[in-house]
Order: sequence, then structure tokens, then C-alpha cells
Amino acid sequence: MAKPRVSSYTQPAGGWGALAATAKALAEQGILARGSATLLRMNQPAGFDCPGCAWPDPDHTSAFEFCENGAKAMAWEATEKRCTPEVLAAHTVAELATWADYDLEMLGRLTHPMAYEPASDRYVPVSWEEAFGRIGAILRAQDDPNRVEFYTSGRASNEAAFLYQLFARAYGTNNFPDCSNMCHEATSVGLPQSLGVGKATVLLEDFDHADAIFLFGQNPGTNSPRMLTSLRAAARRGAAIVSVNPLRERALERFQAPQNPVEMATLTATPISSLYLQVRVGGDAAVLKGMIKSCLEADAAARAADAAPVLDWDFIRGHTIGFDALAADIRATAWPDIARVSGLPRGTIEEAARLYREAKAAILVYGMGLTQHSRGTETVRLLTDLALLRGNVGRPGAGVCPVRGHSNVQGDRTVGITEKPDPAFLDRLRDVFGFAPPRAHGHDVVRAIEAMIAGEARVFIGLGGNFAAATPDTAVTQAALRRLDLTVQISTKLNRGHLVHGREAFILPCLARSESDVQAGGPQSITVEDSMSMVHASAGRNDPASPHLLSEPAIIAGLARATLGETPSIPWAEMIADYDRIRAAIERVFPIFQGYNARIRVPGGFHLTSLARERIWATPSGKAQFSVYPGLGEGAPGDDAEVLRLTTLRSHDQYNTTLYSLSDRYRGVFNQRMVVFLSPEEMKRRGLGIGESVALETVSTDGVTRRVGGLKVVPYRVPDGCCAAYYPETNPLVPLYARDPQSGTPSSKSIPVRLIRTNQQD
Repeated sequence: MAKPRVSSYTQPAGGWGALAATAKALAEQGILARGSATLLRMNQPAGFDCPGCAWPDPDHTSAFEFCENGAKAMAWEATEKRCTPEVLAAHTVAELATWADYDLEMLGRLTHPMAYEPASDRYVPVSWEEAFGRIGAILRAQDDPNRVEFYTSGRASNEAAFLYQLFARAYGTNNFPDCSNMCHEATSVGLPQSLGVGKATVLLEDFDHADAIFLFGQNPGTNSPRMLTSLRAAARRGAAIVSVNPLRERALERFQAPQNPVEMATLTATPISSLYLQVRVGGDAAVLKGMIKSCLEADAAARAADAAPVLDWDFIRGHTIGFDALAADIRATAWPDIARVSGLPRGTIEEAARLYREAKAAILVYGMGLTQHSRGTETVRLLTDLALLRGNVGRPGAGVCPVRGHSNVQGDRTVGITEKPDPAFLDRLRDVFGFAPPRAHGHDVVRAIEAMIAGEARVFIGLGGNFAAATPDTAVTQAALRRLDLTVQISTKLNRGHLVHGREAFILPCLARSESDVQAGGPQSITVEDSMSMVHASAGRNDPASPHLLSEPAIIAGLARATLGETPSIPWAEMIADYDRIRAAIERVFPIFQGYNARIRVPGGFHLTSLARERIWATPSGKAQFSVYPGLGEGAPGDDAEVLRLTTLRSHDQYNTTLYSLSDRYRGVFNQRMVVFLSPEEMKRRGLGIGESVALETVSTDGVTRRVGGLKVVPYRVPDGCCAAYYPETNPLVPLYARDPQSGTPSSKSIPVRLIRTNQQD
């Protein structure tokens, strides 16, 4: 292993660095030639959808519609490496549990269904028939269907997710913890309260018409790199781009477009942010209240001078309710408090507000830096309030844009993956499939973990993902998983979740997004929905990594038949033979998919209409709803100057819990992950040197000690009083109780911690 080091990275985001990293990723997986050809089919109308982020495809695709991290995601799943039964036979589970997550995944693609054998402490191969039969028997033996947790990753297709929820509801439960619970659930709860829809109100084309784009808690260079193409184009035509983020991220500063020959040849780059607000961790609500306050004050001054109003009063009076309550709360909020909590001077916030006021059309973009807080839902609504003040919803170049994480996390929710199903949806499911779905609300992620801890849940089935590593309060969660009767993982590669298992455990290997899926009716396509509600087809062409792999829909159907028996009203075999039949069923249950099969055959797919985009408000009042955000959130530094606010983050070579390498190029960290980022001023105040060994300990309210040691101090541009570190390594610091009460989203982006000096061996 190369020696860990920290060195300054001076290059722009993208550019030659991205090309070199792409080539290296393909070479390391042994697919330099084959992988290069596969990339040319990614995000193309007749190709397959990127298995990484959910950023939408442009209408007119070029030959190269992939980014560096998308290429890494493809290389990760299309690798030549194989995790065969022979590989697993050489290692006990106890031994594998001591390996780093990166090393586990680098074993390669899983090739056979496997079952845990307690006597040898190993996974051993089983037939699909035996795996389905044993799992089905355990499910049938449960005295209450609600003892089973059906977890879903955002990687699953619409077809797989629909069958999964159909299986679980026919079985008798609405327990659907999913990855959205841990990231954008605040969006799914907050936006419907304000706008009547839980999705973006913009299309990709709106970025071509926006006068200003505001980015809150979103690092596109790592999390959605293709977004940089739109930001670069906006910056070059003179649109204002304002970034609100605790860390100075390279991609928000300057970007070198790999597809632009002039920038590549001249080693130049395009500046991205017109204004950069380096907000204190947890201070986003204060920034938003400050911007709203500035707009209200400017509007009052304009009206007093008999000038044109700043606010869109026609929109406010015709389309909204609740403005007076919002305005009263904002006026009562003092500027000194806003500055103190945000960590920003009043003048900086007012400059951001000025850019917003002067824009005829503005897009408000946000990511998990806004949602993963104890008041995430309220903050999402506060951002929406800012949009409503100037009518920036439902017109070209304007809107609210939550940037989703995994490629189909939004689509999964659209086709029924929710623990709180709408009664009308359940009625349609009953009418189409002839059974009575359960009506009681089920478990989200945190409630599922609590049910495991309490012994109420006995079985966990994971459709993708790495639940054991991705969830908060790692030690408590993993202990609860180990007490289960059964854990089942539908996966492409070995990960931590396979080693934190129940009394019985199965690994069910599935096809990857880039691989061909051939069923009885011939080659199949699946569909996904991106962050802007575009639904399109995806069809892999690579040969499967093993002849023993099944598709996710086929695995789900196999589990359902083994558990429920043959159910004439749910023709599992017929639907698996031809995925058009699954989509026809989706259309019958969800009218919004009218003409599904015909529409996905149109290049680029189709848009699921957002009522808010049409200025139709599906709220109880029939109007968009302003909100009141009491106080200024959790960002106040408090009385103890020694307490830091920790935000967890991804490295550049990471997607969710998947690690492509142990480096983070843009932040200058190489060959290591156990680091904590502090400002040079904070390091000086605490007498810390570069590379000094420290631990972080949560300031808990339940008396439980939560500690992560072995961290090395790295200087970085972080606000004083704050720090940052990678997840999942620091997930043990996030208590289960630290969550948004409305959405249940863990507050992973604002954890109060103490920093403790340790010796080298800690």
C-alpha cells in the first residue's frame, strides 16, 4: 500500500486530472479496453444508465456522456475481479470482518448464491432453489409480517422496486426502510408541505435560462460531476452562481471541462462561484433567514420610495398563503444573531440576497448538506420560502432543485417504496392484484433499527446497499443486526453488510446495470427516474460476470414465489419473462405512468409531470404554503468553546459507502481515510500539528460514549468551531436519537463532538 500523505492539489476540478483518474480506474479493474467501450454506451439513449448519481441526461447527448466518478462506478461493477466460492472458502467471516471495506469490495464481483455455514464460519455456495426455499420457509414461519424489514437501495430499478413493494405488501407489511430515509427524506416530507410535491420543480433546460443559481450544501464535483457542465455554461454566459457550503470545494471554485479542447489545451478553467459563503456547520437556516430578511427590507424600502417592488406580490397574493406569519418571524430575527449563528458577516449575506433579488429567474439547488440535520425538513421549507418570495417556482429558468444521490432513489419512491403509503395507492394495488394490502404505517430506517434492538424485527432483506455501514450509531446497529434470525443481501459485491449477519444469512448475487438481462421473452430493459423526474430506459450489453447471476426482478420474484406460493392474481413468472408486463402493471397502479412502454422507447424517455411546475398546488389549501422557522437552528456555537460541529462527507473517490480508492484528490488527501479536517486557525488554537493523532467523541445526551479514534489532523478551509471527516468511518458518532423529528433523517451533517489528543496507537 502506498504511504499516506497530504499535499496541496492546485489543479481545477475535472480536466486532465479527471481523465487520468478515469484511465487509472479502468486499468486497476483490468478493463482498460472493454471498459472504454462500455463507457461509450453509458447515459446514451440506447445504452445503460450510470449506476452512480441521479443527475439527468441532456436532450442532445454527445458521444461522451459520463463523468470521472460515473466511469469509476462503471469500472467498479464491470471489473474483471471475481469473488468466487473458492475465494470465500479461503477466509472465515470473522477474518473478513477485520478487513477494510475497500479491500472487501476489491475481491470483485460475487458469482454464486451463498449461504452462511455456522460450523465453518464461512459462506458456502447453494443453488438458487435451495436459497429461495430456505428463505421462504423462515419468512412463512414469522408470527407477524411486521417482523421483517424490506430495505431498498436507490440502485434498484423501477421494475425491481415495484415488484419488491408488491412482494412485501402481499406478505403483509409496509416496513420499507430505504436509503432515502438517510439522505433526502427531509425533501420528501418538506416540499409536499410547501408545494404539494416532493420532487424538483425544474428540468435540466432551466439551467440554460437561469440568471442566478444558488447551491446549498451540495458539492457537485464529487456527488454529481455532470452538473458542472451546466454550471460552467451558466457561469460563462454571466449567470451569478452563489455557493453556500462549510468547506471550500474545488469544483465550486473552478472547473476544466474535459470535453472542451481549448481549456484542455491551454490548461485554463472556468470560475464557477461568483460568491462563496463558507457557512458554519448547521448555519444554513440562518443564511436563508438573512437572505429573506434582506429581501423584505429591500422591498419595504422600494415601496417607501415608490419604486418597483422587490417581491413578486402578484404571485404571493395569487398562489400562496402564510406570508404574514413568515414575515413577522423574519422581522423579529436580529441581524447580529443571524451573523453569529451563520458565521458570516451581514454584508456577505446581503450580497447573496442582492444577487437573488436582481435575478429575473433563479434556481435554488440543495443537497444533503441541508437535509441531514435535526431540523432538515424545516430548512427545506425555509429554502422554498425564499423561492416563493419572488415567484421562482413554475416558470422557465427558476425553481427548487433537490439533488438526489443514487441513480434511482427517486424512482423507487415513485413506484411504491414508502413506509407511509397513500390510501388511494393501496386501493389501486388491491384492485389490480386482488389482495388487501396492509394499511398501518411501517418502519423507516431508524425505526427499523429500533425494532431490531427491541427484538420486534427478526428478519432483514436488503435490495442492494450496505446497511450495516451506511446507518448511524454503527456499534448499536450492527449488534442488533447480529441478533436477527435471518439476513438476506441482494448484491453485486461483498461488503460489510454480508459480515454483520443474522443466525442464518444469504448472499444473492445480481446482475449489474451494465450487463445484459436476458429472460424468457428475450433481452430486457429496465427504467430509472432521475433527479428531475425524467424516466428513461436502461439496457446493459456486457456479458454477465457469472452465468449464475440473476436480475434483481428475477430474484424478487423467486423470493415471492417461495414465500407466498403460486398466486394467480400476481403472475410473477409472466412478469419476469417480459418486463413490459411489469411496466404495464405499474401503469395500472400509478396512472402518472400512462403509456409507459411506448414512452420509454422514445430516446430520452419522458417527464413525470410536476404539478408545482405548472403552478398547481396539491396542498390542503390549494396554494403554496409559506412556513415559519422558529429560531436559527442547531448552528449556534453554544457556551463550550471546546465543542466542535462535525459534518460527515464523501471523499472524491467514493460513492455512498462504496470506495473507489483511499484517496481524495481535490482535498489533497492520499492513501488514507482516517482523517479529520480542521482550519489552520482552529489547529493553532488547540496546539495541534499536521498529522497529529486525535479522537472524536460525541457530546451525547443519553450517557452513551461514542468515539472514533485513530484520526490524523489535516488542515483545510473549514469554519472555526467546525470539523469534517469521512463517512462511514464516523457514522459511529451519529446517535440514533439525533434525527429530524418530522422526516427521521439522521443529523449526520451536524454532530457536536469533542476532539481529544491520543497517542499513535489509539
